[in-house]
Amino acid sequence: MARGNPNAIALGPGKLYIAPLGTTEPTDLTTPWETVSAAWAALGYTNEGSSFSYSVDSENVEVAEELDPVAVALTSREGTVAFALAEMTAKNLQRALNGGSIVSGTGIVTFEPPDLGEEVRVMLGFESEDGEERWVYRKALQTGSLEINRRKGAEKATIPCEFKLEKPSAAKLFKVLFDNARAA
Repeated sequence: MARGNPNAIALGPGKLYIAPLGTTEPTDLTTPWETVSAAWAALGYTNEGSSFSYSVDSENVEVAEELDPVAVALTSREGTVAFALAEMTAKNLQRALNGGSIVSGTGIVTFEPPDLGEEVRVMLGFESEDGEERWVYRKALQTGSLEINRRKGAEKATIPCEFKLEKPSAAKLFKVLFDNARAA
């Protein structure tokens, strides 16, 4: 007798994507992101994959006549997507700093960060390595600290990112598409 479903076990780091707000979202697991919309761009290599966290804060509703709370009220929630980009490019700096300008010159490319208040929100996407799940985060802003370490040997410099999810207009924070084997 089976104790679980081995087909529902998720392995691997997967692939990350980024797009402007309002970009068309995937509706299946097979159409390439770039075919869904040319606005979806792959983020490339990461240092150790990515992580998604979701938390809810609550407060107990208490009355003098009961020892136990009579209800639990949700007071806030927060979702984050975190990863460290392993490709040191002007485009990845622009993504990690929520905008800015990239200018190509003769043999060089320059990047300057955005002014305060000119930050750009984005959509993020994740596709599992086995192609059996996709996540779409509909509105995100990179809020993590940018610290680029340079060290000897094979330790590479990375661009750390921690995107916080914001409430998008007329939609939920995120959507997940699963293969039918992961329905239960």
